[in-house]
Amino acid sequence: MSTLKFSVSALALVAVSATAAAARDEIRIVGSSTVFPYTQAVAEQFANNTGAPSPIVESTGTGGGMKIFCGGIGEQHPDITGASRAMKASEYELCQTNGVTDVSEALIGFDGLSMAISRGNDFAWDLSLGEIYLALGAQVPVDGKWADNPYTTWDQINPDLPAVEILAYGPPPTSGTRDAWVELAMHAGCEELEFVEAGGFDGKWVKENCSRMRTDGPFVEAGENDNLIVQRLEADKNAVGIFGYSFLYENLDKLKGVMIEGVEPKMETIADKSYPVSRPLYFYVKNAHRGVIPNLNEFIEEYMSDDALEAGGYLAERGLVALADDRRMELQDAVLEGKAMMAPK
Repeated sequence: MSTLKFSVSALALVAVSATAAAARDEIRIVGSSTVFPYTQAVAEQFANNTGAPSPIVESTGTGGGMKIFCGGIGEQHPDITGASRAMKASEYELCQTNGVTDVSEALIGFDGLSMAISRGNDFAWDLSLGEIYLALGAQVPVDGKWADNPYTTWDQINPDLPAVEILAYGPPPTSGTRDAWVELAMHAGCEELEFVEAGGFDGKWVKENCSRMRTDGPFVEAGENDNLIVQRLEADKNAVGIFGYSFLYENLDKLKGVMIEGVEPKMETIADKSYPVSRPLYFYVKNAHRGVIPNLNEFIEEYMSDDALEAGGYLAERGLVALADDRRMELQDAVLEGKAMMAPK
């Protein structure tokens, strides 16, 4: 791994210093609720190793974190944001407009988007993506027409499923988990429907008609606190929850994964891509803050360390699916050197 190199331009350093950035002692981090536990683990390890103040890590959601992160440079703006999807072109443009022109992107590993249910539920759940869409989509095929979703129990969708009410707790629209779930589960499930296949509808039609989650009760937005979803699943053995694999992994004593297309969510199936609903996880660093915010460079070194990111590292112990060794080393060099990301397409 290369040693840390500083790539802060003189102009950026002056701009940050002019806002008294050095007056802030703690590193400030915002972003994804899914990336939050990994960043929090690194923050704790960093504080234990160095004795420096532990970074302040806030779970704001991916979209909310991007908006805050791209607000500008200076001590009143965060240094890092976590994301459960890649930065969008519109977010990159917002950063550029507000002077956040030098940002490093770090793809830290992979995560499965899990459906989970209480261990008190003894049914062997295995859902197809099409069944998931029919349960949670705002509109579905009804008597040959595209109409509001009428399904209220799982057996109405498939008689082999339990005759219990459909109730799913999931992330809000500001969450990168929601964005990824819509793209990887809802769109893919919609495309499996005979109505869509027979109609010859293309990807544009699917995106326009299959992106909305239902709002009539069976799907409940549970906010950015995934631990709250875990609590609700404990309280109702028939409810399912949607969140990143790390939260399932950390609560396997209480919850079990719902198989999707016959595949159980676990590290091995996420890593080999056999689990159909997986996504990369990121964080973004404001390079103008390097060398100005105390301990930021050292924190980045800890996040990029082998101890954190290797397959046997402490983040893997919390559910992160690690990158292959060659890809990890390439990432470490790029982030430690402060390589600026390219504009998203």
